[in-house]
Amino acid sequence: MIDLFYKNIIFKFSKIIILLMLVLTVTFFFSAINLKIDASSDTLILEKDKDLKYFQLLNKRYKSSEFLLIAFKPNEYLLSEGVKKNLKDITKDLEKLTPVKSVTTILNVPLLLSSKKSLVDILEGVPTVEDNIVEDTLIKEEFISSPLYKNNLVSEDFKTTAILINLKENKTLLELREKKQKYQNILEERNLNDSELNSFNLVKQDITKERDKLRKIQNELILNVRNIVSEYRQYGELYLGGIPMIANDVVSYVKNDLKVFGIAILFFLILTLMIIFRQSRWVVMPIITCFCSVIITAGIFSIFNWEVTVISSNFISLQLILTMAITIHLIVRYRELSSKGYLNQDKLLLDTVKQMIKPCFFTVITTIAGFSSLILSGLLPVINFGWMMSVGVTISLILTFIMFPALMYQFKVLKPDTSFEKIFNLPNKIASFTIHYKNLIFCIAIVLSILSIFGGTKLKVENSFIDYFKESTEIHRGMKVIDKDLGGTTLLDVTLDFDDEVKLQSEQIIEEDEFDDIFEEFDEVSNDPKYWFTRDKMQKIESLHNYLDSLEHTGTVLSFATILKIGRALNNGNDLDSVQLGLLYEKLPDEYKEIILNPYISTEYNQAKITLRVRDSDPSLRRNLLINKINNEAFKVIEVEADKIKLSNILILYNNMLQSLFNSQIKTLGLVVLVLFCMFLILFRSLKISFIALVPNILSIGSVLGLMGILNIPLDMMTITIAAISMGIAVDNTIHYIFRHKNEFLQHKKYETALVRTHNSIGYALYYTTLTIIVGFSILVFSNFIPSIYFGLLTSLAMLVALLASLTLVPRLLSLFKPYKI
Repeated sequence: MIDLFYKNIIFKFSKIIILLMLVLTVTFFFSAINLKIDASSDTLILEKDKDLKYFQLLNKRYKSSEFLLIAFKPNEYLLSEGVKKNLKDITKDLEKLTPVKSVTTILNVPLLLSSKKSLVDILEGVPTVEDNIVEDTLIKEEFISSPLYKNNLVSEDFKTTAILINLKENKTLLELREKKQKYQNILEERNLNDSELNSFNLVKQDITKERDKLRKIQNELILNVRNIVSEYRQYGELYLGGIPMIANDVVSYVKNDLKVFGIAILFFLILTLMIIFRQSRWVVMPIITCFCSVIITAGIFSIFNWEVTVISSNFISLQLILTMAITIHLIVRYRELSSKGYLNQDKLLLDTVKQMIKPCFFTVITTIAGFSSLILSGLLPVINFGWMMSVGVTISLILTFIMFPALMYQFKVLKPDTSFEKIFNLPNKIASFTIHYKNLIFCIAIVLSILSIFGGTKLKVENSFIDYFKESTEIHRGMKVIDKDLGGTTLLDVTLDFDDEVKLQSEQIIEEDEFDDIFEEFDEVSNDPKYWFTRDKMQKIESLHNYLDSLEHTGTVLSFATILKIGRALNNGNDLDSVQLGLLYEKLPDEYKEIILNPYISTEYNQAKITLRVRDSDPSLRRNLLINKINNEAFKVIEVEADKIKLSNILILYNNMLQSLFNSQIKTLGLVVLVLFCMFLILFRSLKISFIALVPNILSIGSVLGLMGILNIPLDMMTITIAAISMGIAVDNTIHYIFRHKNEFLQHKKYETALVRTHNSIGYALYYTTLTIIVGFSILVFSNFIPSIYFGLLTSLAMLVALLASLTLVPRLLSLFKPYKI
């Protein structure tokens, strides 16, 4: 069957096939250039996460919107006329940008304390810095002491101030998400009918289109804000922050690495292939195969709207590795056969393909099994990454076994140049080492296993955006300033629900026949927002606020308790009573109510919200522990039922995503290993060999994860896929080595002879693949994007461990357990 396929199709129409492949590649190229990269929060949260529903509910209830923040550290005194002019000018420039809803600075916030007015007088007219009616010394005193502004709008040393850029809501996207949620709610109860399913699919398509528009708008906005910021750098230090900016910059860094380092990696791959093989055909052919595989795969992803996210941004590099591995195995086998005196190209190519198709096929199948753990995640981009890699390696296998023989058919048989093997004969030296130092190999494997377990116990699951960027980069410095001086980066909301029933406290006994009249009047009173502010509620809000503020890793904490503390200062140290609070709520101008009241209370839903920022740069921060601590302690502190307090916002959603990734990637490794064992059992038909084949895979994964634990490299959304990557790489080496070792043993009947001959044949393919990829990907250490550096180093480590384990530990285990039947 294989003979007929290659003789009657591949060889007979080789030039047409090459032309068709090139046309196909060019066609898909035009789709590939439109492949989207998205790092928005939408791509990093669990679609079915109940916390996502609550987050969207709170955004709607409290009219929350995204924001950007500029940290401004002027050269002059913060309240000097020059700085005031700078802030006015910056505000005017920012307000001209279409997506900007409003800009908040020290110039336009209410001065509640420094005006020295009573509460009644303040409600008649709240002064601001722009009014120029309050002394600068009093203004400074308020900003550095007020719980509303200290470490929030200004730094404690009064040298840095925040410029808050509130962005307009995308109402269309919000409405579409509500429609999508409606259909998802139906799906939880029953299947959608045809009409509903069609509408649901249309809504999802519309969301994708709207997100694309929003991404372009935000990209343009951030570019414009940066241009404005650059115009004012002469007046001081300015840094841009905010989740939209971080997402935008992550995409920029990923795109930049793909462009700059993609070219550099290609150059190093070409250089390495040239040094190893010393013949141009062995350089051109692998590069063409890799290029066609990547372009066609990327084009397919673009056509099916599979967006590349920060999680799947390494798919090109991974496919490059896997395609190069398959190609080099074919090259090494071809060169080995040609050195035996093959003169007929048809026979040489046919034998090469026939001997390599089975191990390569099983390599791809087991690689897909390795990536199957990604599909078990509840996070859509991770699931898509699993499918991406499955589709990618399948395309690589098919394309390589078509392109390699078709391209090679155009050349005559050429005697291979083996000068590199003679100078750098590593596989042969490793074979000698493996034969003479078997006990040392087992000792090293045991020590490595112990270190892997030790390092694994130190693994942490964290996602710190600031750690994605080198300390020398502007974004890192900016996030550091915001964390240190302006209260933190990552938002966490804590909501407190109050009991629905209203308790009347009255010493007067009310007769039953008076109930109807009194209840009618009472309903009117109790529904009036100004009667919502009871002493019990205020005490609970303030107690919860103080508890959150006391936690080690929290920065700025804002809530209605902040206003209670300011009110106490205005009221000569006495608490504001319910009437005064109701008056404040009713009479405070809307423009200030939007800043200091509405974000923190909802009288309609009988709820209070406390917003706090977490210092993202704190190296001792453990987000999941912090969340669990609040969940376990907060309700006890204020003596309410546990379900009355809920946590929300980006910190929760990202943490849920990370925990889901951890569960799917790390905790399901056992299941993936079991699947691999079954695959090995089908391939090798031996329990002993299957167990032996697992060893380098487990050792490769363990070494990478263990090193990450020892070096304190966190498992985050960029590095957590390294387990699947390590397994995919190790599987390739294991299958090829054992497959060839078994064939050599069946011919020569001696394990030592089989070891030497396997090392001097397939060992070179493993050696060349590892050397080529390590050299190529070493260039990533020069990236400014830390996840790219980790990817390059950890992938290289995984390949090196997999190579050494396959060439030392596997043959020693085979010799020890003697699994082959003669």
